Amino acid sequence: MVSESCKTERWRRGTPRVHRMAVEGQAAGAAGRAANHAERLRHLAERYTEALHDLLGPSLVSVVLFGSVARGEAQVCSDIDVLVVSSDLPAGRMARQTLLQAADSVMDPHLQVLRREGILVDFSPVVKTPDEVLRFPPLLLDLVEDAVILYDREGFFAGVLARLRDSLARLGARRRRRGRLRYWELKPDYVPGEVFEL
Repeated sequence: MVSESCKTERWRRGTPRVHRMAVEGQAAGAAGRAANHAERLRHLAERYTEALHDLLGPSLVSVVLFGSVARGEAQVCSDIDVLVVSSDLPAGRMARQTLLQAADSVMDPHLQVLRREGILVDFSPVVKTPDEVLRFPPLLLDLVEDAVILYDREGFFAGVLARLRDSLARLGARRRRRGRLRYWELKPDYVPGEVFEL
């Protein structure tokens, strides 16, 4: 269920320019609150990383925070986006989510405190094996500039990001922004029919 404050925030994003000007006064105070939200949520992500380490032990390879919390732009309705890289994972998304339930349970009391304050947050983990990450799934493009590495055994994920950044530089790729939307222009000199790899 989406709260009224979340509905209002989503409604504001789509309002005409004239009405947005009337809301700008509220937005100035919201910027300070957003920074505080982001800081609190980042701290929560660090605690989640500890819970994942306790749960997965030596099979945990990397935990990477990304999205609005990593960028410091979190709102009261932002999720905490986390990439979890672990060896020995079961096949299938649901089986992997089930594996993380013990770590989620550790975090539930902290999330409940925030929810009582009107901060409607939850974790949104994406769980991958090291081999899956090495295939450069499109998700990694979101992490190139905004990733906050919370745990990285033997520098695995830092190395992956370095290789991806090199590939993007070789292609002449540029990250673009249109409003709140971010996207990549992977190969500005792309010719229709051309095949290229990251």
